[in-house]
Amino acid sequence: MSRLRGIHDEDLEAIEIGAAILGTGGGGNPYIGKLRCREELRRGRKIEVIPLDELDDDALVVSLGGIGAPVVGVEKIEQGEECLRAMRALEENLNVRIDALISSEIGGANAMEPMLTAAQAGIPVVDGDGMGRAFPEMQMCTWSIYGHCSTPAAMADEKGNVVIIKSTRSEVWVETLARANVVAMGAAAGIAMAPMRGAYVKTAAVPDTVTQALSLGRAVLSARRDNSNPIEAVLAHEDGQLLMTGKITDLKRHLKGGFAVGHVLVDGFGEFAGERGRIDIQNEFLVFRRNDVVEVCVPDLIVVLDVDTGLPITTEVLRYGQRIAVLALPCHDLLRADLALKVVGPAAFGYQDTTYSPMPRSKKMEPCDAT
Repeated sequence: MSRLRGIHDEDLEAIEIGAAILGTGGGGNPYIGKLRCREELRRGRKIEVIPLDELDDDALVVSLGGIGAPVVGVEKIEQGEECLRAMRALEENLNVRIDALISSEIGGANAMEPMLTAAQAGIPVVDGDGMGRAFPEMQMCTWSIYGHCSTPAAMADEKGNVVIIKSTRSEVWVETLARANVVAMGAAAGIAMAPMRGAYVKTAAVPDTVTQALSLGRAVLSARRDNSNPIEAVLAHEDGQLLMTGKITDLKRHLKGGFAVGHVLVDGFGEFAGERGRIDIQNEFLVFRRNDVVEVCVPDLIVVLDVDTGLPITTEVLRYGQRIAVLALPCHDLLRADLALKVVGPAAFGYQDTTYSPMPRSKKMEPCDAT
């Protein structure tokens, strides 16, 4: 199997689609990130990708992405170098040079941020991430779950403000302090955190997720070109399950503590006529209920697609009356261990009475070929 070595202009649309699907409604809309990456490539810069197993054990890798509420990105346009400034502040604080970047979450706009910053800094991005999807809080990265400290961390906003979080008593406190700062920054900022050596990244990262986003997006685009069903293409590519097709009949969404929170009600049609679905939101889609019974919950992925185009719909662009397909996709095994479920399972989001039941897989999930 050929290995993904770099991202080119023609790859960006597919990554945008694949990352938005894996974002489970959150992570921010990757459209603007796609445009910004395209501009970097047109300036002659490169987006180099390192396969996880080829990463040098001694390489210094930093987890990087945006922090805030996705809905804010509809009106607040980034300056463009927030994550680069955060990365440089971390280098200055530690008196080091960072060798490579990795996405904190492959979902949504945070798939694009490390690529953009890597192009600006002239360093590569690692083919992997810390979630295999998107989650609303930073301690939900696999490197935090499996024992690595996220501090020191650096935050930067579009106004030129930079904040260093030197150390905290726990990973939850990193999230708490960063969330308080990002609210003051206007609910959107860049963050660089969790300096790690390559040897640890190889054990803790969800592998091959840049490749996964690219090949998933290509599957959707190919289905649309061939006039075949893009929803079926997503299900086949990710070993997923169709939960419901229906129309949004109610939507409640508001900002709370730096998060977009709320729920969506869906009245089924077609084979799901007469059924009612509900999706709970905290930046991402967390829980799906059919007729008030929980069917799928975090850490498995709940995805909302336009029923006609198969394109992903993120939480900030949900609207009353949209005709949607709700899908469930299995998460990576790193998120299914007992240690991980304490951090990313339903109880971590306040669903104390909900028990996570892993989605079955009909096939072994293998790394995707991006050719």
